[in-house]
Amino acid sequence: MSTQFPGRLLRSASGLAAALLLGLGTFAGFASAKEYVIGKQCDRSGVVKAVGVYYCPGFHDYIALFNKKNLLPGHTIRVMEVDDGYNVPRALESYERMKKAGAVTIALFGTPHTVALTQKLAEDTILGTSPGFGSAAAANGQKFPYLFPLAASYWSQTTAAMKFIQDNWKGDKQPKIAYIYVDNPAGREPFTILDDLQKLLGFEMERFAVPPPGIEMRPQVLDITRKFKADWVMAQLFGSAPTVALKEFARMGFPRDRMIGYVWAGGESHIRVAGWEQSEGYYTLQFAWVGSNRTNVNQPVLQEIVAMYQSEGKPPPEEMDVSVYNNRGVFEAAVHAEAIRRAVEKKGPDITSVDVREAMERISGFSMGDFAAPVDMSPGDHEGGGAVRVFQVHDGGFRPVTDWFVGYRDVVTKHVTAGE
Repeated sequence: MSTQFPGRLLRSASGLAAALLLGLGTFAGFASAKEYVIGKQCDRSGVVKAVGVYYCPGFHDYIALFNKKNLLPGHTIRVMEVDDGYNVPRALESYERMKKAGAVTIALFGTPHTVALTQKLAEDTILGTSPGFGSAAAANGQKFPYLFPLAASYWSQTTAAMKFIQDNWKGDKQPKIAYIYVDNPAGREPFTILDDLQKLLGFEMERFAVPPPGIEMRPQVLDITRKFKADWVMAQLFGSAPTVALKEFARMGFPRDRMIGYVWAGGESHIRVAGWEQSEGYYTLQFAWVGSNRTNVNQPVLQEIVAMYQSEGKPPPEEMDVSVYNNRGVFEAAVHAEAIRRAVEKKGPDITSVDVREAMERISGFSMGDFAAPVDMSPGDHEGGGAVRVFQVHDGGFRPVTDWFVGYRDVVTKHVTAGE
C-alpha cells in the first residue's frame, strides 16, 4: 500500500524543513561565537603590589573597551587573572591553570616568573609577554619564539638612560655614573650592556647592589654621594625600593635632576610616598604615556575608557590616577587584543595559540597615537622597537621632556642577535 502526499502538503513540509534549517543555522551562528582567553598573571599582593593593583585594572579596562566596541565582530575576549604575589611557584601553578583554560596568550608578571616559564611557553606553544621586564635576549624571536618582551627591555632601557645622560651632561669630561640596583636577575640584567657602553663612551661607573626587597639602602646611598661622588645615578629599582631611594637621596642632598629611574622606578604610587616636593626633578623612563588621571584625560584611548564607564552610570576608576602603571596595562592589553584580532582576520574564528603568536610577530606600525611608540614586530625583534620616553617629576606631576626614542640600538642589537 503506497501513500501519496498532495503537492501542497509536500511544499508545506519542504517550507517547514527549510525554516527549521534556517532557524538551526541562525542558532548555530550564535553558538559559534568564540570567547578567547588571555591569561593575566598579576601581583596584587607581595613586594610589587604597588604596581599590580594599578597595572591589572588597566589591562581589564582595555579588554572591556575592545569587547564593547565589537572589534572582533561576534566574538569576545576574556581575561583570566590570577594573583601570584611575586612568587615563582604560584606563577607556575597559575600558568598551568591558564593553559588548561585554553589561554591563547599569557601576560606574564615579573622577571623571576618569566625566566621560570620561558621553556614552558615554547613547549606548550603559548605566547607570553614581558613588557619592560624579563629576559632582554628574548627579543630574538628565532631563539625565543614564544616570548615577546613587547616593550623596551632592560637592555634598551639602559641604552636609553645612557643616551639621555650623555645628551644632558655639560661637563668637560665623561660623568661619573652610579648604577644602583636590586640584587636579583632584573637588577643584574643590564651588566653586559653597561660594560659595552663604558668601553664605547669612556665614563666612570660603579655598581651598588641593594639586597632584595630593597627597603634598606642607606649605606649604598652614602657611598654614592660621599665616597664615589657620582654625577648621575641610574636606578634599576622596583617594589618599595624606588620610594626608599628617593627619600635617601633627598636626605643626602643629591639633586634629583641627576637621577634617572628605569621603568619600574617611577610610579605615582612610589613618588606619592616619597613626597612630590622631595622628588622634584627626578627623571623616569616610560614605555606608555604618563601624567593623566580621571580629571585630566588627555589621551583618546583613556577618554574612551572613561566614556565606557560613564555609559554604564559609573565613575572612572580611581586606579587611573596612577597613570604610570595603569596605562601600561592598557598598552599591553591592546597589543594582545590586536594579535588575536589579526589572527582571526587571517585564519577565521577557530584559531590556536600558534596562530596568535604568528599574528603578533607580524604586527607592524600598530599605533595608539601619542599614548605609546608604534609597535613594530618581526621574527628578529620581539621587543617591538624598544622605544621609550623620558618624563620628569615637575610641580606635583609628570611632564614629558623627550619624544619617543631609542638609545644605542647597535649595542642592544649585537646582544639580541647573539641570543645571549
